Amino acid sequence: MNLRTPLSKVKGLGSAKEGAQHWWNQRMTAIALVPLALWFSFSVALIAVADFTTVSAWISAPLNTVLMILAICVGFYHGYLGLQVIIEDYVAHEPLKIAMLIGIGLLAVLFVVLGVVSVLKISFGA
Repeated sequence: MNLRTPLSKVKGLGSAKEGAQHWWNQRMTAIALVPLALWFSFSVALIAVADFTTVSAWISAPLNTVLMILAICVGFYHGYLGLQVIIEDYVAHEPLKIAMLIGIGLLAVLFVVLGVVSVLKISFGA
């Protein structure tokens, strides 16, 4: 028994079968951000009064470099997922919605690349 109307069958409206994956990605990034945010907060508190040389040496430590890059990537991906949901739910005008989704995607990629390049540049002393 099919409860869909003939019009909805023709239009192809229905579940996109992507909601569960999006929800799961958001939860996993949120869980990953908990230890990363705690590490970052305590680290910044410990080096808050340090000079540039000390901070550069701290970032140059391999563990700190990797954790900082992870925090940047996971943080911006999590933010992108959250903004995507907000835009999809609250922007009714379809062309504006598409433009905003493309815009936040490009901005997220831009900021991740800038963050990772900055951390690597400081880490390798270039």
